[in-house]
Amino acid sequence: MPVYNPPVKDLSFVLHETLNVHESDVPGYDELDRDFTSAILEEAGKIARDVMAPLNAVGDQEGCTLDNGVVRTPKGFKEAFDTQREGGWTGLDCDPEYGGQGMPYVLATAVGETFSAANMAFNMYAGLTHGAYSAIHAHGTDEQKATFLPKMVTCEWTGTMNLTEPHCGTDLGLMRTKAEPQDDGSYKISGQKIFISAGDHDMSDNVIHLVLAKIPGGPEGVKGISLFIVPKFLVNEDGSVGARNGVSVGSIEEKMGIHGNSTCVMNYDEATGYLLGTEHKGMRAMFTMMNEARLGVGLQGYAQAEVAYQNAVEYAKDRLQGRAVTGVENPDGPADPLIVHPDIRRNLMDQKSFVEGARAFALWGATLIDAHHRAGDADANGLISLMTPVIKGFLTDKGFDMTIQAQQVYGGHGYIEEWGMSQFARDARIAMIYEGANGVQALDLVGRKLAQDGGKHVMAFFDLVKSFIKENEGNEALKADFLDPLKAASKDLQAAGMFFMQNGMKNPNAALSGSTDFMHLFGHVCLGLMWARMAKAAQAALDAGTGDAAFYETKIATGRYYMQRQLPATAMHLARINSGADTVMALDAEAF
Repeated sequence: MPVYNPPVKDLSFVLHETLNVHESDVPGYDELDRDFTSAILEEAGKIARDVMAPLNAVGDQEGCTLDNGVVRTPKGFKEAFDTQREGGWTGLDCDPEYGGQGMPYVLATAVGETFSAANMAFNMYAGLTHGAYSAIHAHGTDEQKATFLPKMVTCEWTGTMNLTEPHCGTDLGLMRTKAEPQDDGSYKISGQKIFISAGDHDMSDNVIHLVLAKIPGGPEGVKGISLFIVPKFLVNEDGSVGARNGVSVGSIEEKMGIHGNSTCVMNYDEATGYLLGTEHKGMRAMFTMMNEARLGVGLQGYAQAEVAYQNAVEYAKDRLQGRAVTGVENPDGPADPLIVHPDIRRNLMDQKSFVEGARAFALWGATLIDAHHRAGDADANGLISLMTPVIKGFLTDKGFDMTIQAQQVYGGHGYIEEWGMSQFARDARIAMIYEGANGVQALDLVGRKLAQDGGKHVMAFFDLVKSFIKENEGNEALKADFLDPLKAASKDLQAAGMFFMQNGMKNPNAALSGSTDFMHLFGHVCLGLMWARMAKAAQAALDAGTGDAAFYETKIATGRYYMQRQLPATAMHLARINSGADTVMALDAEAF
């Protein structure tokens, strides 16, 4: 059975030596000293390793069942959920006014990585609840917040978001679910939603659904969509759980992965719902939840790569196969371990360099969210808005690729279920699809985010890279291995942006045909920046003679690998972008 060991030391390195969170003037960051965060991460790591991870295979094998209208989760899930709730982990960064601990989002993100890597399907129950909490917290009335948030913070009540319908996914303007106004100010919600993660289960006393629907007579398309709070059980005036609402589970989806999460078809039959926010502005409210979810999904992508990598390393060290081409390295055995072979090393270095770079990227993104929410930093908000499709799309595309590479280390055993590598690949695959498929993320990046606020935010990113290079150009330890490759990659990104500016208006297909390549090009530059920053921090620690020298030397060597073996992909992506749309759009539909 696969194992998981939380990378607490690396998380701490990113937080305190790369991002220097304790030195930030963002409110609340002064509490994030190394002793405090280490204690939190160590305790979260124990729960991830000892409670959640052992249930990962159980959830995959048992799945969820629907029994006379009641959804049953896999054996052990409820007890583990109680452990997570009772430890206060579900409200780590939630508002203290509603029972949360008020910690910065960056710390919750670090904890979330360990939980997601240990058991992605299980962690989604709390993750979806947090997203629904955020939407109600941002857009709800005082009464709605008082009614729902305290028990959502503790996950006594869990939450969902309901967007997709059988006939429409991304194109929500085609939505058919209706919301009929009632005399008491509530609405009757009728329709069917599909693919609803954590749609129903036996681990909480109530499920608070956030449902997109159209009020009759409203504008056509997405401009006529509103968002509603629709609880599984109505809530009495004293806050207790009341009568069953007109909400039922039609079926549990049969899926490729995340079997431990109850992904449901939800039927709404004149269910009582309450408007969240204002009429016909549901998409604005829902995006509060979706943007948070997209960052969480990006985290899922690299978290699955992390746990798959950990197990692939152990297998490569243990499995004897062939002899090293440079001479026998295990003379007492019949063969050398797999890890002596250069192609296995390449495979593992691909994984290691991606995961560690992705971790820094995701945590940096979390600091931008904190800067916006806690300090009102509009520039940070603009930058994370630009980065969201990159975090979601690039980290899940590459995260899935890395789970496949980890599986490959095992050879035939990687294809056999008892070794567990298949589950990591199957679970990671959904992250490329839900919360906006990655092709849509790329279109959003190129079609909307680049030009947002007159291109101010992408220019701010370029300035960020330029400033880092300029500030450190005298650092000879960084120049050739980190700064020069980063400069070249950044120039590729700028050239791609220039291509879109010159061709996008007159030939939109030319820009959109290169959107996925641009998203990946951008992602590589972001990881290149993260690796340059981590190398600087590691070199500073070595120069100071502090800490574990082997850790810092390994960090620099891993970063050097990324800069030399992965970052040059930016030139390939630029070449594809510059080829335009002619070859992409050459065939008539009938020719496919």
